[in-house]
Amino acid sequence: MKIKQSYNYIVNVLKIFWELDRVLLFSCIFSALIDSSIPYIEIYLSAYVLDGLAEGTPFQSFLQIICLVLLGILVLKILRAYLEKVSAVHGALCYKKFDMLLARRTLVMDYELLDSPTVNDINTRIRNDHNWGSGFYSIIYQLPMLVTSVINLLISMIILVPFLGGNHLLIDGYALIVLLLFLLICIFYMLFSVQKRQEMHDLMDERNNDARYASYYLWNHHAYKQGMDVRIFNGQKLIEEHINQEEAGYKNWIKELTSNRCQNGLFGGFSTGILQAVAYLFVALKAFGGALSVGSLVKYATIIYQFSAALSGTFTMLSEFTLSAKRQQSTLDYINIADVLPKGTIPVDKRGFCDIRDNDYEIELRNVSFKYPGAENWSLRNVSLKLHVGEHLAIVGMNGSGKTTLIKLLCRLYDPTEGEILLNGVDIRKYDYQEYVSLFSVVFQDFKLFAFSLGENVAAAADYDREKVINCLKKAGLEERLASMEQGTDTYLYKGYGEEGVEISGGEAQKIALARALYKDAPFVVLDEPTAALDPIAEYDIYKRFNELVENKTAIYISHRLSSCRFCDDIAVFHNGEMIQRGSHEQLLADEGNKYYALWNAQAQYYV
Repeated sequence: MKIKQSYNYIVNVLKIFWELDRVLLFSCIFSALIDSSIPYIEIYLSAYVLDGLAEGTPFQSFLQIICLVLLGILVLKILRAYLEKVSAVHGALCYKKFDMLLARRTLVMDYELLDSPTVNDINTRIRNDHNWGSGFYSIIYQLPMLVTSVINLLISMIILVPFLGGNHLLIDGYALIVLLLFLLICIFYMLFSVQKRQEMHDLMDERNNDARYASYYLWNHHAYKQGMDVRIFNGQKLIEEHINQEEAGYKNWIKELTSNRCQNGLFGGFSTGILQAVAYLFVALKAFGGALSVGSLVKYATIIYQFSAALSGTFTMLSEFTLSAKRQQSTLDYINIADVLPKGTIPVDKRGFCDIRDNDYEIELRNVSFKYPGAENWSLRNVSLKLHVGEHLAIVGMNGSGKTTLIKLLCRLYDPTEGEILLNGVDIRKYDYQEYVSLFSVVFQDFKLFAFSLGENVAAAADYDREKVINCLKKAGLEERLASMEQGTDTYLYKGYGEEGVEISGGEAQKIALARALYKDAPFVVLDEPTAALDPIAEYDIYKRFNELVENKTAIYISHRLSSCRFCDDIAVFHNGEMIQRGSHEQLLADEGNKYYALWNAQAQYYV
């Protein structure tokens, strides 16, 4: 890993710490100062007592100083315990805040990006990076140890340097040169040890990236999701075969990893041991020569040990912290990924070419074509249509004909690859994004409900108009089920937040989704096959009833079943991403050589 890259990794993570929780940073620094200071205070106290005893000073004469120093150490340890509590609390908060950064970015990211190759690649990196260690929590855990090692190293250097040179020369010039040479050699070996540690982590990452089948089948809980198919089709052997193929190279990887670990331990331990041995030798020689007192001998021997341990610890923790910081870059890349959709600035109430009353909006598509990110084929091609204020348009066609894609473009979940969409004569990309999106109320075919209360699901908000929620649920046909819920709109759906949650059927979920569309009271209402699992007659009844509920709003109904939208006076037929017909049911059925006629007769058996 290059030094500049390592520096950037550390700086990026420290910036996140600074933004998320500065208290955690300061508590780590002060805790490290206390942790590093106490051993040196104890070293100096021991040297002071030994020298005093060696000189024959009565123990009572320095008892007061000993008591004061011990009292100071006690105060420092109490303060350290308090800071440890502060660090623990703020560390947990910081961990959650970091997770919330990721979750919040997902919630507001342009929908187009969520399934893009770029974001999918980042998500893969995030999963692989988090398979080792504990994600961002490993950074929180390692930061105090790194700061402690660095401060410990600085304190020991500050104490040793004046006595290795100047007027208090501990060793002569030649010996000092030899000692510095050994120090450089040890630093070289420590750097080599760091390199080996990084290679070891690279091996682990490489193995993690390659170990696809085992992790896929052993850790992703597919035993439940695919359990029936595995048993019916005797798929156990197929899965075992894939896992065995993957594990064929496991032995070689283990050998390489073990060898790397041995080299890492050898070079790290060798450098620390040599540095301590040589330093102790110089101190011992001076002590035998009478240049050091008993207390000084103990002091310098202990400080040299502290220095060598701090030097080794600093290299080790800096390496570990850098590697952990590197593994957070994928998450930071995700958080910092730039949106691609223009957000616009024009308020939706300043619209277009004429002075019209509220909720009078007209949509027009001009030669709209679209490809999904990374796709080769067009999902829509040269679609042009206009939807006037208050019209109810049915869009029909076979699965994959581009119906849902059209709705995603209208709602600005994506922008057209070619062409433009206009709202009252103005390109929708020029409108304020949030204001524009607020104009649409859509029930998608794969709509989702949350494990929140019934009222929150309908209103999509924590604070809501309870009477309005109840009224919308009644209009959607859920009145009887609502009456059976003891907590009414406060009833939680599903068991996600506790046993008090209620399970609802697929049909009830559809009615709640319809009630949500009614509650928003948006100018445009869209039903995108949310009842596709029902039979054609039931779907027709729901569509027709909902059409009566939306009254004079502009509405779009989508289905691949032609009978479901027969009540609409305006029907658009889509096929292979193009709009090939438009008109009333009678007009389209009169053209016997076209797609609508063929589809109607193919499906007629279900309508009789």
